[in-house]
Amino acid sequence: MSKSDLVEAHGRSHSMNRSGPVGLDARVRRSKEVVLGATFDLLTESGLDGVSVDEVSRRSGVAKTTIYRHWAARSALILDACSQISAEQEVPDTGSFEGDVTALLTDLATLLATARWSSVVPSMIDAAERDPDLAHIHSRIQMGHTAPLQAVIARAVRKGEIPASTDPSALIAALVGPLFYRRWFSREPLDDAFVRSIVRTALNAR
Repeated sequence: MSKSDLVEAHGRSHSMNRSGPVGLDARVRRSKEVVLGATFDLLTESGLDGVSVDEVSRRSGVAKTTIYRHWAARSALILDACSQISAEQEVPDTGSFEGDVTALLTDLATLLATARWSSVVPSMIDAAERDPDLAHIHSRIQMGHTAPLQAVIARAVRKGEIPASTDPSALIAALVGPLFYRRWFSREPLDDAFVRSIVRTALNAR
């Protein structure tokens, strides 16, 4: 093969990379992102029951045939959208167990009051009673809430700040339960004063 042939072949290869599989993959990713974004918008507005492929298609501008090419059914699309929810928190190190717990609960209270996913959770809980896949996703979200608390409790036990006999599950329930109650049941404010009262009550009850 001559040098000119090599140059021409390289040019064809470069052109294919721009408009062939590489460009196609980018368009597919963008299309899926747009669809998932529209699906999540619907979830936050009206819960799982308010999501239809017709409406997702209308909002996203992506054809139904394309949506079904990526997700075989409405349920698969909803699962994928719900799986994008992240409730992970960083583990703080304020120097004291009470400070760590207060920092985590303050952050969680802010998320519950402002994060869009918090409006989706009630319909997820309902659907999770009948759908094992959604139940798994909901469990993962809850682990995002509890894992940092598990970590600071274990650290407090090692430092002797709390008794080794402390039941982490019971303590976590006492800490986050009131936040969930106010967010989804009583709808009272999730302010700093309430967070401090939860921490004092839970720690004094040990």
